[in-house]
Amino acid sequence: MSNGTHARRRAIYLLDQVLGEGRLLSECYAAGTLDKLAPEDRARAQRLAADTLRNLERADRVLQKHLKKSTPLMVHNALRIGTVELCQGGAAHGVVNEMVNIVAAHKRHGKLKGLVNAVLRKVADQGPTEWAKLRVPRLPKWLRSPLSQAWGAPAMLEIEAAHAAGAPLDLTAKPGVDLSALDAVKLPTGSYRLHGSVQVSNLPGFAEGNWWVQDAAAALPAQLLAAKPGEKVLDLCAAPGGKTMQMAASGADVTAVDQSEGRMARLRENLERTGLSATVVVGDALEETGQYDAVLLDAPCSATGTIRRHPDLPHAKDGSGFGELIELQAQMLAHAWSLVKPGGRLVYCTCSLLPDEGECQIEDALDMFPDMQVGEGLRNLAGIDPAWITEEGGLRLRPDYWPDLGGMDGFYLAELRKAS
Repeated sequence: MSNGTHARRRAIYLLDQVLGEGRLLSECYAAGTLDKLAPEDRARAQRLAADTLRNLERADRVLQKHLKKSTPLMVHNALRIGTVELCQGGAAHGVVNEMVNIVAAHKRHGKLKGLVNAVLRKVADQGPTEWAKLRVPRLPKWLRSPLSQAWGAPAMLEIEAAHAAGAPLDLTAKPGVDLSALDAVKLPTGSYRLHGSVQVSNLPGFAEGNWWVQDAAAALPAQLLAAKPGEKVLDLCAAPGGKTMQMAASGADVTAVDQSEGRMARLRENLERTGLSATVVVGDALEETGQYDAVLLDAPCSATGTIRRHPDLPHAKDGSGFGELIELQAQMLAHAWSLVKPGGRLVYCTCSLLPDEGECQIEDALDMFPDMQVGEGLRNLAGIDPAWITEEGGLRLRPDYWPDLGGMDGFYLAELRKAS
């Protein structure tokens, strides 16, 4: 069996899980779905699944005129992946043969190999021309509606264009480390950005622990918190540890808390590689006690700000769990506030595009806590457009910002100061 077959077969399975079972790709990877593949096949399967989910609307538009009736999900997903490959320049002979062979070998659907062959040959012939004329894929209605309402129709189209483009790789360097050996662009906020496909562990400085992978938007909450040497700092919902490392690198005494043992194992590996230290606690943020100079709460959220790097999210979810998340955020924010010393500060953040998970949470908290006020720290952040600062004093980041640099994750963050 060729390498391409292994990768394509697993990519079809990943799509079956996302579109048929509502599972996230990250859950599939954690369950070992790709563990038996060679590293290059694993990377290829991930790329095929992500590219197809990113372009699902386009693939279905190209396929619809060649399909008279509905096909089983596994076969439809094979056709979708084949269509995306063919329309993005894949070699017709290889792609068509592989997909025909994969479907032919399937116990239940093998008899549909002729259909797959006929459809993909037509796609190879006509698809690339049609593909070029199709609009940027839109988000499913359940998510598009609230986001359009929040940011307006023109911004929505720009956000979707950013999602379709995918995400470059951003790095945060340890203080004083020179990353000029990397072919990276330094962003206005201080992160470094690499375009193109790279093997992270092979990059200069990885083994030495000189830097870590962290989206430029995700690097801002710890910058806003501005932990100082010797300060007692709490990082709630800390895994996989980018913010923990930023704060530890500043010389603060950091306690990192997260309830996922698996994700905390990654945080420990990251600390070890970078030679940084923090107290690592696997536990529930709501049960944490003590008093801290500063608390960073990266609250569990819809993750709607990360769709450009997680294109499965709009297809695996339907928004039904968001109400519970919004309630949990309010609880966590109230609890985190009780852990801040008088005169101390808290940074609240979510990787969400929904105002209910950002701006509205802070407005409610300011009403609820008379000893809470918004801090001035945003003024000290480099590379921030004043237009991104919101009415209640937080910072709203969106995927369509920095279009000429490759965008950023959607994020919301706010600094809150406690009266002395």
